[in-house]
Amino acid sequence: MEEESKDIMVLGAIKNGVKKFEKIQRVAQIDAEELNLILEKLEKRDLITVEEKKGWLGKKIEIKTTEKGSKEVEERKHELQGKWDQMSMLYKSGDKQKLKQYMDDNKSILPTMMFFGVMDMIMFSMMFSMMGMMMTDYVPAESIPDGADGGGSDGGGSDGGGSDGGGSDGGGSDGGGFDFDVGF
Repeated sequence: MEEESKDIMVLGAIKNGVKKFEKIQRVAQIDAEELNLILEKLEKRDLITVEEKKGWLGKKIEIKTTEKGSKEVEERKHELQGKWDQMSMLYKSGDKQKLKQYMDDNKSILPTMMFFGVMDMIMFSMMFSMMGMMMTDYVPAESIPDGADGGGSDGGGSDGGGSDGGGSDGGGSDGGGFDFDVGF
């Protein structure tokens, strides 16, 4: 993933109220050393503030976005939305080659789009189906939300397993997709 994408994901997590180092690390899926470098960079650019507070159990560090940081997140989300809209139009036009080229050109921002919830995961999954590809060709498996494994997947998933060994309930399900009981 591109360095700038990680920076904006960390900034977005902080803007959304994640204030503690460990939680930012978990939400943004970044190792501690890299997160520390990103936070230092964001602080130097005046996009975040780091406050040291004294509590019952000693000092605690709280990280918040500045007004400049919040504005940066909103601008980036707007840019991402524009790129998603372009991808959607290419998908709807049915032009596989142009869609693939656009996705190749913007590969580094796809995890960021997922992080901010800019993209429609069902449509994104259908894009890969149309192209006969898997999401993991473009997005690291750990960045893909559960149940959104994309088109040509064999159902193996990112957990390394195929079947869990459980029996069928006789519902005729292949183990994937959604199971709704609409009451008819």
